[in-house]
Amino acid sequence: MNGESIDIKQAPLQKLKELFPELFAENQLDWEKLKAAFGDDINFANERYVLNWAGKSDAFRVLQQPTTATLKPAPEESVNFDATENLFIEGENLEVLKVLQKAYYGKVKCIIIDPPYNTGSDSFIYPDRFSEKKEDYLKRIGDKDEEGFLMKEGLFRKNSKDSGHYHSNWLSMMYPRLFLAKNLLRDDGVIFVHIDDNEVHNLRMVMNEIFGEENFLASFIWKKKGTTTNVEGAKISSLTEYIICYQKLKDGLNYRVVPKANRNYPLSDELGNYRTTVIEKKNIGDYERKTMQFEILGQKPREGKRWQIGEDTARELEKKGRFFIDNGIVKLKIYDFEDKDTTSANPNLLFEYGSTDSATSELDELFGIEGLFDNPKPPQLISQLIKYCETQDKNDIILDFFAGSATTAQAVLELNKENGGNRKFILVQMPEPCDENSEAFKAGYKTIADIAKERIRRVIQKIEKEKAEKPDLFAEAKLDVGFKVFKLAPSSFKIWRSSEIDSAEKLVEQLDAFTDPIRPGADKQNMLYELMLKAGYELTSLVQYIPLRRVKGATGVGYYSINNNELIIALDAMNEKLIEQIIAAKPQKVIALDSLFTGNDQLKTNTVLQMRDAGVDFKTI
Repeated sequence: MNGESIDIKQAPLQKLKELFPELFAENQLDWEKLKAAFGDDINFANERYVLNWAGKSDAFRVLQQPTTATLKPAPEESVNFDATENLFIEGENLEVLKVLQKAYYGKVKCIIIDPPYNTGSDSFIYPDRFSEKKEDYLKRIGDKDEEGFLMKEGLFRKNSKDSGHYHSNWLSMMYPRLFLAKNLLRDDGVIFVHIDDNEVHNLRMVMNEIFGEENFLASFIWKKKGTTTNVEGAKISSLTEYIICYQKLKDGLNYRVVPKANRNYPLSDELGNYRTTVIEKKNIGDYERKTMQFEILGQKPREGKRWQIGEDTARELEKKGRFFIDNGIVKLKIYDFEDKDTTSANPNLLFEYGSTDSATSELDELFGIEGLFDNPKPPQLISQLIKYCETQDKNDIILDFFAGSATTAQAVLELNKENGGNRKFILVQMPEPCDENSEAFKAGYKTIADIAKERIRRVIQKIEKEKAEKPDLFAEAKLDVGFKVFKLAPSSFKIWRSSEIDSAEKLVEQLDAFTDPIRPGADKQNMLYELMLKAGYELTSLVQYIPLRRVKGATGVGYYSINNNELIIALDAMNEKLIEQIIAAKPQKVIALDSLFTGNDQLKTNTVLQMRDAGVDFKTI
């Protein structure tokens, strides 16, 4: 005790730090970041230890702008749409991450991303046009050519090293995406970010700010090439890249399991087969233990060494004849019948999990095309990262929002095939146009997203072929060999634009538009999934269409049941019989189009009262 009273600030500050580690720098609450996080007085001008760059305040504003976009289903581009839990989302990843916030908050176990490295020659989207209206931005990220493909001009910007904001532009691109990604992680969730020497220093600092320095786990080093390459003017050939790893709040990494089956027992005696191990370890610094330097078989540990086991244990083993001396070194016999699986720490060197060359060859073979995609990551590498953090039931959600050629999807599918897991992937990829001179474009793949979707299809076909040829290998595996495709799209509902109302005429114009809040040409299926997302339901939720029963002439009248009536969405004509059927289903929540009650206010009033009496949360749109 120091004689001082309890610090009443400490407990709430610790709780705040657990919830918002990004608000702390050098273990102190940063008041300016606190105000900025909640949209008030965004200003990072004061000098202190903090990562700062030109455009940081604007990056915060981009982060805090809500999205009105949604995700529309594309069953025709999917495989096994109605049954699969895997997702491929085509669209600009910042907007997609915002769309996913409500439905997937705190549900993702593992995030693996391979963002632009900012080499000086790559192009990417970054929020550099802060004066533009939200509508202009959404139009820019959705601009299509005559054939319906995105146009690079105005969307992707080359970030030259000659730019005065070279690092700032990259940080402004990364910050909001990493911030939103953290929200999607479980408390025991882990994120892996691929990077090279160009931005590894800034990545560490920006992730320290977002995730908290105390949540840094490792900087893995991956050997990407087997041999040196000759680059003009280069004196050093870079053979490695980094994979920066952080946890959200709780320890989410696993120990490396060393199976007993992987060990050899080359020696034998009357008791059986055995292996040997040296029981000495160094005896300096933190490892020094004088009590661990007793005699075994009349011999003490060598100079600078001590035993790994205590004296009582050593005496029991000595009585059993388990020790022997080999060239002056005391060794212990370990028999196969008593050996067990062991665990050890994971090495941060990833030298045995493929290279860009092997990944390129594998992808070329899968498609039958050489040079389809530049510098893909090997599936073995991604699989290993997933294994580092997977849960025992192998039922985790894996997110990759810089999906590229969809290596992560292949890794998840093949891991599930290998050990009967039920991991699910969510991939996000912009439909970035392929260069017209590329092999991919010549082969008919107009966008990077097209390559990714086709890769997933081909991996699925390969697995299904293997299953047909060798069914015994799949007996225990209930494989999910499918994926749902969704595409970023404008809302099916009209958006109230209060910022555009600067006169009585504009107000009347807005009110007239909202007589019917549904956009012209809105598709019922698109509305369904938009309402599900905004109600907090996952895109893979069970969706069933329930028709109105035993009513003559009621064809095409019914409702959608989500997760066995947890939520009911009504998009068809409404009548008393349908309302009775909905209430009888005992849903927790019901959402209906307000237009279903047009011209029948009495029906709407009665519905509100009936739903309230039944304890149902009822809303109209």
